[in-house]
Amino acid sequence: MEIRQELPEDINDIRALNEKAFGQPQEANIISKLRNNCEGLISLVATENKKIVGYILFSPVIIEGKNGVAKGMGLAPMAVLPEKQRQGIGTQLVNTGIEYLKKTKCQFIIVLGHPEYYPRFGFELASRYGIKSQWEAVPDEALMILWLDKSMMNHVSGVAKYRDEFNEVM
Repeated sequence: MEIRQELPEDINDIRALNEKAFGQPQEANIISKLRNNCEGLISLVATENKKIVGYILFSPVIIEGKNGVAKGMGLAPMAVLPEKQRQGIGTQLVNTGIEYLKKTKCQFIIVLGHPEYYPRFGFELASRYGIKSQWEAVPDEALMILWLDKSMMNHVSGVAKYRDEFNEVM
């Protein structure tokens, strides 16, 4: 398996993969909108025999609080073809994305995800640091943060805000 940056010729396959993995078009629509409206995306694909089997996207997020605004990245969406799930593809995508973002001096990564899955990568409950989601319906255990710059962990609190493109599924 190879993990690499998304290429223009991957766009249709990425849409199909996300629609199949999520059983709906919303995540694929968000990806398209972000691609058109947002700079600084990290868009990675996992391929086997030149076929895309997994995908992960990181986009800018902010945490607004009494100490100002902190900038980081949000992990969403991450998808693997249903027939390829539970084979470590998602794990490799997340690890590759984290390593990439460490090199960019990104301070933190926020994820809305399964509390049983993401802690293995070092994600912790965001509420532990006084961070909550912009969406009230998000359960506390689903909002997690990974500090890439540990010096920031005691200085950042407030509301985690994804880009507006995410509002259509929340």
